[in-house]
Amino acid sequence: MFFIIHSLITSVFLTALGPQNRTTHFVTEFVLLGFHSQREMQSCFFSFILVLYLMTLLGNGAIVCAVKWGRRLHTPMYILLGNFAFLEIWYISSTVPNMLVNILSETKTISFSGCFLQFYFFFSLGTTECFFLSVMAYDRYLAICRPLHYPSIMTGKFCVILVCVCWVGGFLCYPVPIVLISQLPFCGPNIIDHFVCDPGPLFALACISAPSTELICYTFSSMIIFGPFLSILGSYTLVIRAVLRIPSGAGRTKAFSTCGSHLMVVCLFYGTLMVMYVSPTSGNPAAMQKIITLVYSAMTPLLNPLIYSLRNKDMKDALKRVLGLTVSRN
Repeated sequence: MFFIIHSLITSVFLTALGPQNRTTHFVTEFVLLGFHSQREMQSCFFSFILVLYLMTLLGNGAIVCAVKWGRRLHTPMYILLGNFAFLEIWYISSTVPNMLVNILSETKTISFSGCFLQFYFFFSLGTTECFFLSVMAYDRYLAICRPLHYPSIMTGKFCVILVCVCWVGGFLCYPVPIVLISQLPFCGPNIIDHFVCDPGPLFALACISAPSTELICYTFSSMIIFGPFLSILGSYTLVIRAVLRIPSGAGRTKAFSTCGSHLMVVCLFYGTLMVMYVSPTSGNPAAMQKIITLVYSAMTPLLNPLIYSLRNKDMKDALKRVLGLTVSRN
């Protein structure tokens, strides 16, 4: 499904952002400055990001394989985790490879269409992640608060529907804001002091002030962020209330440990998102914006396998079997 959406959206956007369909007459490419520093520091930073990227691919890829090949993991909770891990692979891949290329590049340029395609996929995948976090919280609510009804509600068919809604909904949210921004006149300069094409720097580079477009985009982003967040908050409020009623101390500890791990990632991901995109007037310096973006776009995909899955006994056993099978085949 992801590859079909990717192909269709790419072809549509390349057509919509072509020179004949936009109002820009001068800017044909942007310069992504990234984390500019001395050459020695750039090499160290390149190595750090590369290792982080490879570890993220390895961790999330192992989870996808474990869910696919482990029959005991063919349950709604693990199906959601497998999709979430697959999503994280593409989410970090929407920015980090280009960032690595830019670190080694002298020009650090990206085409106009390439910039907005990166913008689209980065934000669409981020929106899909918000939706999956909300669905995963709902799954835990059903499992803890309504355990007797869980099998009849969270059926395989319903789980597939939720997964499809997350993927399709995430990719249908951002075409309108991106088209609105791409139609602004960009006549120079073309330097973006960031490592990703972000709405804030793009608004700053536009030749004219566009307060209505900016308000629409930030209002839209706020709705996308707060909608799933309030859903997560509601689910876990009910979960915590149910956990407090568990008479067994060991049961409460186990439930709180699971909920605490999820809530930690939710707070890390949503906290940085809100700082960056909810308030259009936030006066964060460029360096701080880069660090915040790096945290939620690269660090959280690395931490999520550890927090969500690798602390789970069933997932550990499945990973051992997968890794053992791989070693035996080699």
